[in-house]
Amino acid sequence: MNRLGFQALLLLVALALAGCQTSNAKTNAMATFQWTSPTKKVVLVQPDVQLSELDVGGIREPRADWTEAAQGFISKGLRSHFGKSGVDVVDATDPSAHEIQLGKLHNMVGYAIIKHLYIAGLQLPNKGTALEWTIGPGANEMRDHYGADYAIFVFIRDSYSSAGRQALQILDLTTNSVQARFASLVDLRTGNIVWFNLMANQSGDLRTEAPAQRTVDELIKGIPI
Repeated sequence: MNRLGFQALLLLVALALAGCQTSNAKTNAMATFQWTSPTKKVVLVQPDVQLSELDVGGIREPRADWTEAAQGFISKGLRSHFGKSGVDVVDATDPSAHEIQLGKLHNMVGYAIIKHLYIAGLQLPNKGTALEWTIGPGANEMRDHYGADYAIFVFIRDSYSSAGRQALQILDLTTNSVQARFASLVDLRTGNIVWFNLMANQSGDLRTEAPAQRTVDELIKGIPI
């Protein structure tokens, strides 16, 4: 995502969270959450995470080491959560080209959900406040591949200030970090997004395990499986 696209996403998130109350999670009212496999299985799509360092001028420099650590912490937290619920987690290892495209499509649909479902006055006439969004029936390929009925997608963009920027922050000349976090549960039989959450708590350092675990707990709070 380029700088302009990231700034637009941040604006969407800021506007959406400004109008949120205590809960941001949305559930598709038509979803029944049924299982067809002998055991409950969920595909854990590799979390789409990018952690960056903000320099004094506000330029984001992606940090591969931070990102890799955060992905590991978040994946571990998700597996732990579903394990406590008696759900088997299948990692989406070696995804096909089509599965990679589904991940990108999910992100774009996520932006649209934030814009049209969370921001007052921007609801679409044919959807209103209902969570009626999909990544399409092509998601069934993932169901065939992994033998699971649902997939969990996580999107996170976090930036943390360099030492120089932190010095400016002390003087109240700039903010310390910028964040965008959302997650969704997709029914792989239909491609429908049956649960979506936009994270309200815009804090927590994902570069270390304990804060990352707390982020996971809040990000999937209320997920109906």
